[in-house]
Amino acid sequence: MKLLFLACLSPKTGNHTTAERIRSYIESAGHTCELRDAEEFQSPADVADLLARSPPFGGAMAIHLFRAGRLLLDIQVPFGVIFGGTDINEDVKVEQKRAVMEQVLLKARSLMQLLPSRSARKKFAVAFTDKLKEEAEIFLVSQSNKIYVQPQGIQTEVNQKICWTEFLRSSGVRSEHVDDLRVFLLVCGLRRVKDPLYLVRVFSAWHCENQRNVLMIIGPKIDPVFTAEVEAVVNRTTGVFLAQGRSQQELHAAMTHCFAVVNSSVSEGMSAAILEAMDLRVPVLARNIPGNAAVVQHEVTGLLYSSPQEFVHQSQRLLSDHDLRERVVRNGKVYVEEHHSLKRERETYQRLVDTLLSV
Repeated sequence: MKLLFLACLSPKTGNHTTAERIRSYIESAGHTCELRDAEEFQSPADVADLLARSPPFGGAMAIHLFRAGRLLLDIQVPFGVIFGGTDINEDVKVEQKRAVMEQVLLKARSLMQLLPSRSARKKFAVAFTDKLKEEAEIFLVSQSNKIYVQPQGIQTEVNQKICWTEFLRSSGVRSEHVDDLRVFLLVCGLRRVKDPLYLVRVFSAWHCENQRNVLMIIGPKIDPVFTAEVEAVVNRTTGVFLAQGRSQQELHAAMTHCFAVVNSSVSEGMSAAILEAMDLRVPVLARNIPGNAAVVQHEVTGLLYSSPQEFVHQSQRLLSDHDLRERVVRNGKVYVEEHHSLKRERETYQRLVDTLLSV
């Protein structure tokens, strides 16, 4: 059977990586999966037209209830949705967007009422965390739709050929003692919800006290206007640098060379970068928001902070307390192995799609 899969596919982003991984699960189960960028379509009518013109699709799926899910409102085949994070954490606060997302869930329900009773379960919604599921049930008309909790599966692969010195120099770091630097790597696509400038002022002041500490922001340029703002701030700020987006293998290699991986997002569904750092045995410093707190247990699998000043405090603890560093690294690795299995993720999506496409 053939499935249409819509997601936001900006290159070198977590969304793109997740969508490609799920697509591979669907195709390995014997289905055909057409993965398309949601940005290609202007309206639900465009998607309905695609399904009408192409060989028959048995179903559809979307990551992000608003940005991709809204495009499924005019189709007449069963579909499932995967919550992206900002849809439930941020978009739900905007009445117009919340109404559209409720329509998507109600559409899925109405389609099921047209199917034989034995097919009543041919719909699904997936949340990455229990917290995201709870938020969806509170803010959306979702009680009639079964919400599954399936954490993201994590797999890391390091490019062993990367030259760390050249990597830093290409990003503007001119220190003669590169090996002595403590690089804090902030991994994010350049868009406002990731808030990469949150720590910049306080970190720069800390850098001036100890020039071994540098902050490296790395990720693809998603929002051009915001990217220009970030570049302007970084260019005039001491101790903070901006690296261009890299392949997953190069990014993972950079993680293994840095002192800690940093997250400063306003909102997260489930940060793949945090989990990848844990898998690579790299300490994590994450902003204390629900999406991060769902995977980072403070002082157990990483460190959480609620202000730029607290970020510096927690970083100093990580620098001075070797036992703390070893503990969070060890526990983070165990956590990813136990809760973010690729095998379990593959089995979940294959089962859900098999049900969706079954006759």
